[in-house]
Amino acid sequence: MAASVVLERSFTELSAAEREVRRNFRDLTLRPDVTPVIGGPKYSESAGGYYYKESSSLLSATRNRFLYWTSNADTLELVEESLDINLLNNAVRLKIFNCSILPGGVHVCETQSSVIILILTNQTVHRLVLTHPSRLYRSEVITESQMQSIFTDVWKMNYRDPANSYVIPPMPGRAHNSTATAAWLSSEGETLFAFPSSSGGILVVKMPPCGVAVGAVTVVELKQMSVRRLLTGFIPTAMRGDQDPAHLPVSLAVHCLENDAFIFALCQDHKLRMWSYKDQTCLMESDMLEFVPVSKEMRQIPGTGHKLRLAHSTSIGLYLGVYLHSPRQGQFCVFQLVTADSNRYSLDHVSSIFSNQETLVDFMFTLTTTDIWALWLDEENQTIVKHINFEHNQAGQWNQVFINPLPEEELIIGDEQDPRETYLEYVFSPGRFTIAALLKALQIYQRGKLQDLSWEELKKEVTVIVENELHSHVTDYEMDQDEFRQLQVESWCKFYTCCLQYQEELSRPLALMVHPYSSMVCLLRKGFVSFLAPCSLVDHLYLLPAEHLLTEDESVISDDVDLASDTIFLMQCLRMIGDSITMDMAYMMDWACCHQEPPERVAEQMLEELIANDVENVMEDVNNKLQDIRNPFQAIGNLLREMDYETSLDIDQTMDLGQPLNVRMNLSNLYGSTTAAGIVCQAVCKISITRFLICRDLLILEHLLLRMGDMAFAGEGQLLQSQQEHIPRTANMLLSYYVIRWSSQCVASAIPLDTLDSNLQHLSVLELSDSKTCTPVNKSTSGPQTVVELFFQDVARKRLSQIFARYGVSQTHSPLSWAQLITDITTYLLQHLWPGNPGFLFPECLMKSCQYTQLQEYVRLLQPWCQVNAGSCLFMMGQCYLVTGEGHKALECFCKAASEVEREDFLEKLIHVEEEDPPSSARLQYYNRVLRLLEGVSLPELVIQLATLAITETADDLKSQATLRTRIFKYHLDLGHNSQAYDALTLIPDHSRQLDCLRQLVIVLCERSQLQELVDFPYVNLHNEVVSIIEARARAVDLMTHNYYELLYAFHIHRHNYRKAGTVMFEYGMRLGREVRTLVGLQKQVNAYLASLNCLRLIRPEYAWIVQPASGAVYERPGASPKRNHEGESAPFPSGGPVEILELQDLKKDYVLAQTRLTLARHDHSAAAIAGSASAEEMVFLLVQAGLFDTAISLCQTFKLSLIPVFEGLTYKCIKLQNGGEAAQAEAWQWLAENQLSSVVTTKESSATDEAWRLLICYVEKYHSQNRRYHRCVIDKLLSHGIPLPSWLTISYKEVDAAELLRLYLKYDLLEEAAELVLEYVDAILGKGHKDFGIDLPLSALSPLVWLPYSSIDHLLQALEENNNSRLNRNLLEKLSDKLSDYFEKLGTSTTNKINLRRS
Repeated sequence: MAASVVLERSFTELSAAEREVRRNFRDLTLRPDVTPVIGGPKYSESAGGYYYKESSSLLSATRNRFLYWTSNADTLELVEESLDINLLNNAVRLKIFNCSILPGGVHVCETQSSVIILILTNQTVHRLVLTHPSRLYRSEVITESQMQSIFTDVWKMNYRDPANSYVIPPMPGRAHNSTATAAWLSSEGETLFAFPSSSGGILVVKMPPCGVAVGAVTVVELKQMSVRRLLTGFIPTAMRGDQDPAHLPVSLAVHCLENDAFIFALCQDHKLRMWSYKDQTCLMESDMLEFVPVSKEMRQIPGTGHKLRLAHSTSIGLYLGVYLHSPRQGQFCVFQLVTADSNRYSLDHVSSIFSNQETLVDFMFTLTTTDIWALWLDEENQTIVKHINFEHNQAGQWNQVFINPLPEEELIIGDEQDPRETYLEYVFSPGRFTIAALLKALQIYQRGKLQDLSWEELKKEVTVIVENELHSHVTDYEMDQDEFRQLQVESWCKFYTCCLQYQEELSRPLALMVHPYSSMVCLLRKGFVSFLAPCSLVDHLYLLPAEHLLTEDESVISDDVDLASDTIFLMQCLRMIGDSITMDMAYMMDWACCHQEPPERVAEQMLEELIANDVENVMEDVNNKLQDIRNPFQAIGNLLREMDYETSLDIDQTMDLGQPLNVRMNLSNLYGSTTAAGIVCQAVCKISITRFLICRDLLILEHLLLRMGDMAFAGEGQLLQSQQEHIPRTANMLLSYYVIRWSSQCVASAIPLDTLDSNLQHLSVLELSDSKTCTPVNKSTSGPQTVVELFFQDVARKRLSQIFARYGVSQTHSPLSWAQLITDITTYLLQHLWPGNPGFLFPECLMKSCQYTQLQEYVRLLQPWCQVNAGSCLFMMGQCYLVTGEGHKALECFCKAASEVEREDFLEKLIHVEEEDPPSSARLQYYNRVLRLLEGVSLPELVIQLATLAITETADDLKSQATLRTRIFKYHLDLGHNSQAYDALTLIPDHSRQLDCLRQLVIVLCERSQLQELVDFPYVNLHNEVVSIIEARARAVDLMTHNYYELLYAFHIHRHNYRKAGTVMFEYGMRLGREVRTLVGLQKQVNAYLASLNCLRLIRPEYAWIVQPASGAVYERPGASPKRNHEGESAPFPSGGPVEILELQDLKKDYVLAQTRLTLARHDHSAAAIAGSASAEEMVFLLVQAGLFDTAISLCQTFKLSLIPVFEGLTYKCIKLQNGGEAAQAEAWQWLAENQLSSVVTTKESSATDEAWRLLICYVEKYHSQNRRYHRCVIDKLLSHGIPLPSWLTISYKEVDAAELLRLYLKYDLLEEAAELVLEYVDAILGKGHKDFGIDLPLSALSPLVWLPYSSIDHLLQALEENNNSRLNRNLLEKLSDKLSDYFEKLGTSTTNKINLRRS
C-alpha cells in the first residue's frame, strides 16, 4: 500500500462491541454513613478511561491495556480491557448507597505495585486499591491467551475498609453547582481529592497512605480573600452570590511535582488559576477572555461550559488545553506553562482553534501528535468527532471522523422476501446491533432476567418469541395470505424498532480517551467502547465531503502537483457518480459479483442508465469535470496502485531470529484478544466496502471515458491502453474487494471440538506444518465471529512479528504508535486476504477450522476470474466436496489442480515430504497426498480412479508404480471386485508386494467364503506362491475358524493334482487329531482321511503314495504356537530326517482308527478328548469298555490285533449283568444296540443278560482262532469270577482242547469238574462219546494215536488224595482210579495188538 499514515487525515470508528463477551459484572456495594440529598442537582451520566503508564511499551505487562468506566447516579461500572489478551473477571459494578457519583469524578492513579481508583461522589470520597497487573504474573513475558484482570481479587482487597472512605464535611462543604473534581497521589503515597467548595475555593481532602494504620484524614480549603475583593465592583451581581461565587471552579486539573502539586482551576469568571497545594497559595491567574476575539458578550455570562485538560512531556514541559464555551461558538486554546523565576508562572499562548459546534461532550489533546480531539452532539443528537492539529493548521480545518451510523430506521421487505428471514439476517449480521440492545429488546417480550445465551441461541429465542407474539394476534382460523404477511411484517417491525431504540441509547457518546504516547483514541459510548483508526489516503479522499475536498492539501497526495490535482478531480467525479447510483443499480453490481457475471458489462449497463435518467445533469457535470483532468490515464493508474494490495514481497517470511527471545515471545500475543480481532477485521471490512464502491464508480467512469474517445486522454494510444489495462485491472480489483468484503461479513460456524479434532486428524495426511494450531470458534462470545476474525486470531496475528522485523531493533524500545500499528496490521491482513497474492493461508485456515461451507463459497467467488492459486483453489474446492459427500466432484477438482503443482506455493508445500526416496515427480507426490485424503474418507472407487491416473505419471519409477497398483488391488478387493483385484495383483512389479497382495487376496476371499473364485484364478507364474501362502495360512490359523486345508485341497483337485490334494487332507487329519480333540474335530478328521483315501484311489497304484508330514510342522516346541517360529514366520519343515512313505493301506488304517475314535466319541462325548490321541491298542480297550464290541473287532482285524481283549471284555460284561440289578440291565440295552446280532429277541422271556450271552456265543462261534484261544480266555474269565461254565462252552471247548480245559479246572480247584472231565475223556478214548472230544476213532490197534494229559491227571489224583476228607473226593478218586485202571488195561491190550499187527 502506498500511502503512509497521515494523522491530519480522516479517521473512522471501529467498534468491536458485537464481538465482545457479554459483560458479567460482579456487584460491589458501599454503604457510607450519609443520608440522601433531597432536592439536589441530578448529575448526568458520564464516562472516562485510563491507559496504563507502560501500555505503549512493547515489552510491558500492561501493553495495550486500559481501564474505562461509566457512572450513573449511585452506580459505577468499571471494565479492564486489553487488546492482547482476553481478561477474565474484568468487570465490576460498584454501588454507593445514598450518593451520586460526580461526572468526571473517577480518577485512576498508578504505582509500581498498585492501581488506585479514586471516586468522588456528592457526599463522599473513596479509594479502591487493586494489585498492579505486573504483580499478578510471575514473568514479564505473557504468552497466555487468557489472564486474570486486576478486578479478580477485588474481594480480597478489603475495599470496605473505613480508611478508604471519607464523608465530605458540611462546612465549608462541596459546591453543588459544580462537578469539577481532581484526585492524585502524593510522593509519600497520600491520596488527595480536590473539588470546589461552597465558598468558591478548592477543598482538598487528604487520606493517609494505603495500609498506614496511624493517620487521620485532613481537609484544606484553598482560597484567597483578596480575590473576592479584587473582583468586587466589576463582577455582575449574578456572579457574586454566596451560592454561586464568581471564582467557582468549573473544571479542575492537577499536575504532580516531586514534593508539590499544581492545581489548575478554570473558573466561571473565565479565569484560569494555578494553586500550589504545598504552599496553599495561588501562583498564577490568567484571564482566558484575553484570547477570545470577541469577548464582550462572554463577560456577561458565567463560563459554566468551560473545560480544562493538561498534557505533560518531559521534553517540552506542561501544556494546558482550554475549551471556552460561548453561545455562538466554541474556542480551544492551547497554552504552555512558562516559569519566569521562582514561584512566578505565566502562560504562553500556542494556538487557538474555533468550532461552530454547539454542545461539546468532551475533548482531549496530546503532545505526541499535537492534536486536539473533540466530541460533540449536534441538534439531531448525532455523534460528531473531529480532530485538528493545533500547531500546524493555519486554516483551522477540522479533520473528519467517520462515525458508525445507526442501523436503518426501516427495512424494506420485497414481495419475494420472507419477513422473518430478512429481519433476522439484518439484525443478526455482524456490526448491526450489540448483544445488550438485543437482550433489552427481548426483555420487553419476556419479563425476567435472561440466561446467558450464545449468538445462535439468542437468534432462536428471538424467533420463538416474535413468532409467538405474531400467533397471539391471529384470531381467525382462516386468514388471507396477504393479511398474515402484513401482520408478520408488523410484528417483526415492532421488535426491530425496540432493538433500534436500545441500540441508539447504548450508542450515546459519553467521553473520549486519548493515549498520551501511542495516540490511541477511544470513543466511550454508554454501552460499549469503540476505537478511532486513521483512514488511508484513498478512503479519505473518497469519503471526504465535497466542500472539504476542494481545500485538501495537494502536497500530501503527491509530489507531482498536476497528478495531485488530477486525483482530486478524479475523486470528485467518482463521488458524483456514486451519489447518482440508485439502490437498484448498486444491487446490479453486487448481484453480478456474486453470480460471476463480468463487472465490465454491468458497469456499462449502469452507465447507460445513468445517462438515460440524468435528470439533474449529473453526468454532464462529470463530463465537464473530466475536462479539468490533464492526464486521466495517469490519475487512474495512480489510484489503482494506491488501492492494490498485491505485493511481490514474501509476506509469509519467517520471524527475524535476530530479535531477542523476550521480544519474540512478547510479540506472540500482540493483538491476541477477541476485541483486537474485532477491531482489525472491522477495519478490513470498512476498507473493503469503501474500495468496492470506489472501484465500482471507477469502472463506470472508465467506460464513460471510452465513450468520450481519444479526446478524453492526453496521449495517443491511451484509449486502447486504458481499455486493455485499466478496465480489466479495475474489474479484478472490484472483485477482489467484493470477496474481501464478503469474507469480513461471513459468519464462521461454531464447530464442536470432536468434529474439529476429527477434521484435523483427517487433514493430518497433508502434513501441513502448523495443522495443529487452529482453535475452535469460540462459543462463549456473545456476538458472531467472522471467518476473517477466525483467520486473524489463528494465523495472521501469530505472524505480526514480521512487521516489527521490518522496523528494526530500535522500534521495540520506542512507544507503540496506534495509528501506525493499526494501519500496518490492517495492511498486513489485507495482503494475506488479497486474492492476487501468492499466499494461501486464509483458505488453508478455513479448511483446518472446518469452515467448509464458507470455504466453498469463497472459492466459488474466486474461480471465474482469479488465476493466482487457481490450482490451490481447485484443491480446496475438492476438499469441500469431500466433506459434503460429493466424491466424484472432489476427484474432478483434484485432478484439475494437478496441472498447477510446482507452480503454486500451497501445492508446493503440500507435496513437500521428508522421505529418503520420494516419488520421482512432483505431480506423483501430489497424487499420493490426494490418495491419502480419499482413503481417509473411505472412497475406494475414487482411490482406484486416481491411482489409475497416477500410474501414467510413474514412467520408470517401479517403486511408485508398485505402490499405486497395490492401492488399486486393495480397494478393488475391498469393493468385492475380485477379478479386477487379481488383475491388478498380476501387474505389480515388486515381487514382495505382489506376494503380500496375494496373501491378502487369499485371506479376504476365505473370510468372505468366496472360495470358488479363489480357486478359479489362473495364478500364472504364481502357482507355487499361492500354494505356499495357503499352506502357511493353514498352519498359522485355528483349524476350526478358517479351513485353509480344504481350500488347498480344492485348489489341487481343481488342477487334478490328486497326490498333493491327498497329502493336504492327510496333514489336515493329523493336525485335527492332535489339536482338535472334540467330536467335531474327529468328524472332520474322518472326512479328511476319507478325502485323502479317495485322492490316492484316483492315482495309478504305483503312484498311490504320499510322504508322511513331519511332526515338526505341527509342534516345534512345548507351550508355543505350532504354526510360527520366534520371528512370527511360518516354521519350516525339519530337514535331514528320515522320510516315511505312506501307501494306500497305511491311509486306510489311519482312516479306520479315526472312524473308530469318532464312533466312540459319538457313543460317549466325554471320551472324545481321550480317544483323539489313543493308539489302536488303546482304542480296543476303550471300545470294549464302552461296549462297542463290533467296532473293536473291526479295529483289531484292520490292525491285525488279537481279539482276546474283546472276548475278555464281553465276558466280564456278561458276568456283571448276571450279577447286576435292573439299572445294569437298562444300561446294557444301550451298548447291546450298538452291536449287530443276527436276531435280537426282545420278548419278556429275554433279558439283557441273555442277549449279552447270545452275543458272546455269536462271537465265539464266528471268530475262530488257533486252539480255540478265545474259548480259553472266556473260560478263564468265567472261572476267575467263580461263574460255572455254560454247557455250550464246555462242549465246544472239549471238542478242541480237553486237556487245556482240565488244566483250567485244576487252576481254579474245580476237582469235581476236573474228575468228571477226565472220566468222560477216558470214556471217549475208550469209545464212549468219542465224537464229543473230537476223537475220530476210539482206542484200538487200528485207530490213530491218542493221548491223555497225564500230568494234569496226576495233579488231579494228588489233589483228590490230599483232600480225601470229603466223601465226594474219595468217591471221585475211586472212580477215577478204576477208570484209569480200566484204561491202562485196554491200552495195554491195544498196544499188544498194535505191535502184533506191525510184526505181522
